[in-house]
Amino acid sequence: MVSGEQSESLDDRAGEALRLRRLEPPGEPVSVAAFIEELALPHHPSPPGARPRVMLNMVATADGRATVGGRSGTISDRADRELFHGLRSAVDGVLVGAGTIRTERYGRMIRDASVREARRAAGRSAEPLACIVSGRLALPEDIPLLNEPEARVVMLTASAASLPDPSAQVDYVRSPDGQLDLVAAIAELGERFDIRTLLCEGGPHLARQLLAAGLMDEIFLSVSPLLAGGEPAGGEALRILAGAELEPPVALDLLGVLGCGSTLFLHYGVSVGGASD
Repeated sequence: MVSGEQSESLDDRAGEALRLRRLEPPGEPVSVAAFIEELALPHHPSPPGARPRVMLNMVATADGRATVGGRSGTISDRADRELFHGLRSAVDGVLVGAGTIRTERYGRMIRDASVREARRAAGRSAEPLACIVSGRLALPEDIPLLNEPEARVVMLTASAASLPDPSAQVDYVRSPDGQLDLVAAIAELGERFDIRTLLCEGGPHLARQLLAAGLMDEIFLSVSPLLAGGEPAGGEALRILAGAELEPPVALDLLGVLGCGSTLFLHYGVSVGGASD
């Protein structure tokens, strides 16, 4: 049984400042802004030739569904959204697959003008670079992000084509042999665009590809207190990873656990040694 305070909807208390409970390691409650500051993402050291620090941020129901009704927003709450935007505000680039861009209808990376100004004041770009993985550049022309004149976008693609007259500033990282090379593409993001911290927001196929290629360093997983059940058309309920089974499974190191209401926020490091014995 949960207390009345815990069972109350976070969205019903939208005017109150959120405080996250520190469950592991234990400690005093912390604001989202203070937690993001502790991660020191803007100050991540980047040795010469090192690839960007790559992190995954995903949300899932307690029974493992990454979407309900085809979208992740249906299982997110206020605390998850604040962490989502907080992580975005602290990184150099946001990496996302074309399918997620289409489904979630991505707009500009940071909508809050005060956050953009704070980044400028710190000597950084106003917004993280939007990095879209699209093998064939099959994106609708009406995606809001591509129609935002102030947006900076890089397409990671195996195609030799270009997007037709986007309003956004668009560059390309191309794999010349017709097969997208994520290792080379992410290294080029660091070399050409000075990306030191890269936040992947999915989708599940891209997340699995990054893990399989040894490109993932950390995972932020929000566990929503929902049970969804069900099997979408095709017989596969979408989880935070999709595609072939990882061989061997990737081991994770628990770095921390936060809580807000009945939602849990898990922070993992990706073990470089592979699966646990």
